[in-house]
Amino acid sequence: MADSTLTAPARTAAVRRVLVGILIANIAVVAVKFVVGLGIGSLAVVGDAVHSSVDAINNIFGLAVVRVASKGPDADHPYGHAKFETLGALLIVVFLSVSVFELLRGAWQRLSGGAPPLHVTAFEAVLLGVTLAINIWVVWFETRAGRRLRSEILLADAAHTRVDVVITLAVISGLGLASLGYLTADPILAIVVSLLIVRVGWEIVGRSLPTLVDAAAVDAAVIRREAEQVEGVRSAYGIRSRTASAMRFAELTIAVDSLQNVAEAHRIADAVEARLSHELSIDHVQVHVEPC
Repeated sequence: MADSTLTAPARTAAVRRVLVGILIANIAVVAVKFVVGLGIGSLAVVGDAVHSSVDAINNIFGLAVVRVASKGPDADHPYGHAKFETLGALLIVVFLSVSVFELLRGAWQRLSGGAPPLHVTAFEAVLLGVTLAINIWVVWFETRAGRRLRSEILLADAAHTRVDVVITLAVISGLGLASLGYLTADPILAIVVSLLIVRVGWEIVGRSLPTLVDAAAVDAAVIRREAEQVEGVRSAYGIRSRTASAMRFAELTIAVDSLQNVAEAHRIADAVEARLSHELSIDHVQVHVEPC
């Protein structure tokens, strides 16, 4: 559940703490996977390690993006820099694309040239199991934090790590099949992993685009209904809303009695802003008053 009580600086600090913790976990996972993958000569394990290294790069990149996104409005960005976080989520898709290309290229080379036999020790299998457990924890922790903080970059990174869980499961299965003599299992599973990565990338794009193209954050009819509940509002119209990372903006015009004085009309506008902020969790509400 989203935490609407956090101030912008507190939210930024919380997001950065999450990213630092996840970065440390991902570095440990990358080290283990590279040691095991290079040790047994498994393309799938090495590909999994490359994919996990992208997770670590994403965390470093995310720390930089969140720092930029937390900056307040300035002369060039009057609405602030929050959309940089959404842009960062989309750039994760670029990193995912690199992983897909490398996995597909290596899989094709092994399928066309012959896959070598793989030998996995019990210790190496346990190490892969440990990385799987770490990734499952990362997905749970980061998804929970992303929803609570309404952070698109945390949710995108969690989706990326979720693929790591599936990849590691596939890799372990492939190693088991390869040890039984099915040598093509390793490159075939590398292709399956690539398709899973493509799916996650598509989901990230689908979640990020509405913010970048200013899709409505709240249905206009809902905003109208809430605004017209305020005493003194005759009607509400000209309604627009949009999102920018964790923040939601709304603009509307309200019609009030033409006999109202300026102070009373201003009080009504303030009441509308307060109601929309409280009832619909809209962070910034701009109300224009017209007489009727």
